[in-house]
Amino acid sequence: MSMIRYRRGAALTGALALALTLGACSSGKPASGTGTGTGKKTDGPMSIAYLQKQGDQEYFVSEAAGARKKAEELGVKLTVVNLGNDASKTITEVKSAIAQKNSGIVIVVPESAVGPQVAAEAKKAGIPLLTSDDQVCVSGPRPADCDKADLVARVGFSGTQMGGEVGKRAAAEFAKAGWSPADTRIVYAWKQDTTVCTDRINGAKAAWKEAGAPEVRTVELGTDNTPAGAQAKVEATVTANQGVRHWVVMGCNDENVSGGVKGLNNAGVRGADIVGVGLGAYLACKDWQAGADNGMKAALYIPGDEVGKLAVQAMYEKLKNGTEFAAEAFAPTRMVDADTWRDAGFGCK
Repeated sequence: MSMIRYRRGAALTGALALALTLGACSSGKPASGTGTGTGKKTDGPMSIAYLQKQGDQEYFVSEAAGARKKAEELGVKLTVVNLGNDASKTITEVKSAIAQKNSGIVIVVPESAVGPQVAAEAKKAGIPLLTSDDQVCVSGPRPADCDKADLVARVGFSGTQMGGEVGKRAAAEFAKAGWSPADTRIVYAWKQDTTVCTDRINGAKAAWKEAGAPEVRTVELGTDNTPAGAQAKVEATVTANQGVRHWVVMGCNDENVSGGVKGLNNAGVRGADIVGVGLGAYLACKDWQAGADNGMKAALYIPGDEVGKLAVQAMYEKLKNGTEFAAEAFAPTRMVDADTWRDAGFGCK
């Protein structure tokens, strides 16, 4: 799959620099979890392993492209590994990265349950560990249940804030459509054992209520975060809800919403009867670019390449200068639709 390239102006660059500098959590303290490695500086050549779940997903392809670009700028050797959704491969690749004498590891875990073992391997080797996108806890499989001190430093986005933007836009589109709550259903689709996904869904639910939207019956679908997985689940849902005329689709990522919208289309639901609000915009833009009227009304643009850049920059500063990771560093987001996505300055391939 070809890499996605984006064009950004000085304002975005400045915002990202600020996010890296000030992106710590509410405590204002650097991450102190035991999985963040040592504070020793690295002299000489520097190498970083970037291990990603679902590395062929467009967001992560973009993230890898940004990481490679930043590594090239900094003179750092970067190795990107696609973990797929394989937890066993994750541990194998972490051990391999350590055996190959990488200076640091950045990882997007396929599932949070492998987090403690990943952190333990990094700690044993004395190698800095930074998570990208998804949270990892040192002491347990569920980051949501961990103390902040046990969370490995993370670069990415605020799941709750992103979900909030999606829920707010979905509520606005619902109000504009003038649909009756009685013959409408809201579909929430996400990989339910992934903490950041759950954060996004909870944020969307809260924002829907805060926007003053009426109560609408919901359908919560556990998916594998792929378009095909969401499509199959939504098609089955339509079959079980024959009397429903209108549908609102939200999910963890563009894959869930794009797949959900396609599933509705395949089941005979017109685009005019669908409000799909994606999260990523990298699949939504393809529909808009093609002039499709399938029900994808908007999407939150999340610049994966900038997360990759932030992660490599943070690891470089840690290795080169001993600079502690911020507990969390966030890249900016922007809501776009068929009329505005090109203005955001990103390509659509």
